[in-house]
Amino acid sequence: MDIATIFSLALYAFVMSITPGPNNVMLTSSGLLFGIRRTVPHILGIPFGVTLQLCLTGAGLGAVFAVEPRLQLVLKICGTLYLLWLAVKLWRAGDLKEPGAARPISFLQAAAFQFINPKAWLIAITVIATFISPGDHYWLQIALGCLVFTITGVPSMAVWAIFGSALKSILHDRKKLRLINRTMAGIAALTAALFWA
Repeated sequence: MDIATIFSLALYAFVMSITPGPNNVMLTSSGLLFGIRRTVPHILGIPFGVTLQLCLTGAGLGAVFAVEPRLQLVLKICGTLYLLWLAVKLWRAGDLKEPGAARPISFLQAAAFQFINPKAWLIAITVIATFISPGDHYWLQIALGCLVFTITGVPSMAVWAIFGSALKSILHDRKKLRLINRTMAGIAALTAALFWA
């Protein structure tokens, strides 16, 4: 993989990591509800899941999706249901009586979510098809791609959690906090709907 390809991959990783999507909606909500420190495992779990996806796609899973489109439908349904479940949780978040009743998404939950996140599969398939050349050093290229995505993605995703945390510091009014949570719930539900657009 030459420098121009690495730069292009880093740019692609930045655009895909910083733009709105299911992960960033959840990170903003987590930053708002739990703060940055408790959201760190969530932030780190995402690139771990993406790394696993890139390796599986590189090993041939992308070809399986091309041959069996019903698998993509199953993933889309699972991703939609998860986002709708998240939207319900966010909608009700302003009504939680005990802060301890809710927990942030864990490292493993964030990693596992990537497997039902259509945007993450799109990223993995695009990276393998566009930036990885078959032949010598194939797995080294995939490892480098994973590293580029992690180095570029973690700070990009952290911005969303920081944004959520910053909202918390200025939203002391319970009604405003509920409004933000319900707005985020609406965005999560809209994101689920966009899976089907």
